[in-house]
Amino acid sequence: MGGIVLPSMFAGKVIAAEDLVSTLDVRIKKALADVAMAAATRAGASYCDVRVGRYLRQFVITREANVQNIVNTESTGVGVRVIADGAWGFAATNAMTSEAVADAARQAVTIAKANARGLTAPVQLAPVTGVGEVSWRTPIVKNAMEVPIAEKVELLMGVNAAATAAGASFVQSMLFLVNEQKYFASTDGSYIDQDVHRIWAPLNVTVVDQSSGKFRNREGLSSPMGLGFEYLDGAASGKTTLPNGVVVYGNSYDMKADAIAAAEQARAKLSAPSVQPNKYDLVLDPSHTWLTIHESVGHPLELDRVLGYEANYAGTSFATMDKLRAGFQYGSDKVNLVADKTQPGSLGAVAYDDEGVGTKKWDLVRDGKLVGYQAIRDQAHLEGKTESDGCCYADSWSSVQFQRMANVSLEAGKAPLSVADMIADVEDGIYIVGDGSFSIDQQRYNAQFGGQLFYEIKNGAITHQIEDVAYQIRTPEFWNACSAICDDRDYRLGGSFFDGKGQPSQVSAVSHGSSTARFDGINVINTARSLG
Repeated sequence: MGGIVLPSMFAGKVIAAEDLVSTLDVRIKKALADVAMAAATRAGASYCDVRVGRYLRQFVITREANVQNIVNTESTGVGVRVIADGAWGFAATNAMTSEAVADAARQAVTIAKANARGLTAPVQLAPVTGVGEVSWRTPIVKNAMEVPIAEKVELLMGVNAAATAAGASFVQSMLFLVNEQKYFASTDGSYIDQDVHRIWAPLNVTVVDQSSGKFRNREGLSSPMGLGFEYLDGAASGKTTLPNGVVVYGNSYDMKADAIAAAEQARAKLSAPSVQPNKYDLVLDPSHTWLTIHESVGHPLELDRVLGYEANYAGTSFATMDKLRAGFQYGSDKVNLVADKTQPGSLGAVAYDDEGVGTKKWDLVRDGKLVGYQAIRDQAHLEGKTESDGCCYADSWSSVQFQRMANVSLEAGKAPLSVADMIADVEDGIYIVGDGSFSIDQQRYNAQFGGQLFYEIKNGAITHQIEDVAYQIRTPEFWNACSAICDDRDYRLGGSFFDGKGQPSQVSAVSHGSSTARFDGINVINTARSLG
């Protein structure tokens, strides 16, 4: 995704579930930050920022009638980043004492001065005005960490039992819960306390045909979200029934209902005819499109990949700076792609990034033309910007922060258009719901995407479910083939809970929104065919 990277289930210290709801006193965090900044300045730093972090995770993993694992972890410490002699230096400590933090600050300065000996140009930071002491919290209704484990297990056991009763041969259901308690301070004059919450409830259902041994899977249609436990309340307002009868979800998820549907749809896959390879008009549901956006827009428009500074997890980018200057036609004139670190309910929503920059929304592609990238403080001048885009992130106090993808989304169509009306205009097409396997080249130019559910469209009507579908794209050709986008009534978020980038690898969480979109004349292959 870059790549999907699953962090170790045991990252950090294993703690009791009751300890997941505690917090560090902000006065302690400020005192440690002040010690670090003072020590770094005395040692010769011209700039210093300090991140005091407490990262909490809970994973509940079940299969059929069994609880496979319950893990509660905490990782707490202080990371200090400095500029000295024009170069970056970083050090961190998990000892929450003034002496240890001051030592880390001095070590960061020593590293920066050593790095300076190999500099070709000094670090150039886009200016930031200090904001003083401020705080922000993900606007959740119910803190998932406060919900008893017994209640979570009961939910997942009920999901598994319902799927089994509906015909599932195997079912796995999980809860991934994250709380990042992040404090940022800098010599620019900011002291920022943020409390970030995320939730994901994935499931996977398998149905086996006992007579033939064939099997099919259907993964859940939930999205990871920047919400609390209220996301799992199954509210009717969060459900949308598509023209093919599939139920998809917005800001509320009915996990049990989706598990039942997954069992029924996985069974239907066993008898669904295999797709005939050809060029088709594709109608892509937001539960699918998020991954295509992520891979063919989000990553290639990260400025470090564009400049060749980052190549880990599927390479650099075809969308080079000369294309920005030339007004490159990334997509059709219906395509508007935006980056947004403020979007409510999204995985990437915060008030300030990990450099203390206030977050915002900005254009990447407007009316089909490439107009911008995602850049942080030490990159902004390379794009001709005077300010950071506010998309810097580190996955731990012990990791150095660097440029990470914002929530990148396809804006809804401006004219009224429902999914049913879009399908009614398609003569020979395929309707795809849910994300599946994918591959992409080292320039983010050639790619292939599968999905969860596929339906044939003939003469404006959905005929039946089909199988073994994957489509192949060249990124600009694909986005230029976008001929219609439904209006904002259909807009929904998908996303990645564990998006990998960098070396050493870090993970981040990022959402991608869209309404259902149509892409004409896309090459579809049959994934079940063999050349042997």
